[in-house]
Amino acid sequence: MGSAEMAGRHVVITGGVRGLGFALSSLFVERGAKVAIIDIDKDGLASAVERLGGPTKAVGVAGDIRRRDKAHVAFSLAASALGHADILINNAGVYPRKPMLEIDDEAWDYTFDVNLRAMFHMSVAAANHMKPRKAGRIVSIASIDAYIPYAKNAHYAAAKAGVISLTKSFAQELAPEGILVNAVSPGPIDTPNLRALGIYEDLAKSTPLGRVADPSDIAEVVYFLASERNRYMTGETVIAGGGIVMD
Repeated sequence: MGSAEMAGRHVVITGGVRGLGFALSSLFVERGAKVAIIDIDKDGLASAVERLGGPTKAVGVAGDIRRRDKAHVAFSLAASALGHADILINNAGVYPRKPMLEIDDEAWDYTFDVNLRAMFHMSVAAANHMKPRKAGRIVSIASIDAYIPYAKNAHYAAAKAGVISLTKSFAQELAPEGILVNAVSPGPIDTPNLRALGIYEDLAKSTPLGRVADPSDIAEVVYFLASERNRYMTGETVIAGGGIVMD
């Protein structure tokens, strides 16, 4: 794969400042795309854009995408900065942990706002932008938690199951417009946040492949779905969980 494979392609990535999001941003830039990162972390945005090579390769848009108006404005700013958007990657998310019987309305709403509502609003904005061009790719990050129960993750799992369901609905409605919509359900990913939870070693041992995913492992799967090499997959969720879930 040459570095110019994505030359001329414009990609909007939510939550692209760190972890999987930055791995995605780096991979698309490495393959020749120009990237617009939407993130609530203004300082992190500036640093990420600099690390990606500056404004000729990446731009940052600060925004809170949990509500329709702000999400649509953020997407519009990102698309305008790029000239247009060919691809949307819905990566923004939070990974809260709380026993089910202790999940209050505030925790529930916040989890669904970031992990599901934002994905919906951004996908609508992207669809409206892409329809006149009769082409586009939308890829969202779900989770293997949508398939199997984990203690303290009920609200997160429910939101990610919603991502999978919405992916199918968007795919069905947007197929006539030439827009392919898919998702990826990763297993545990090696990030500072995961290591801070103190469950890294247990997760690695319980994974059939014997390790937690590097962010680049998942980024490559997302990349394929977003690329022109994917010509016939839509409405699908690819499980990339190291064998934890085999469906």
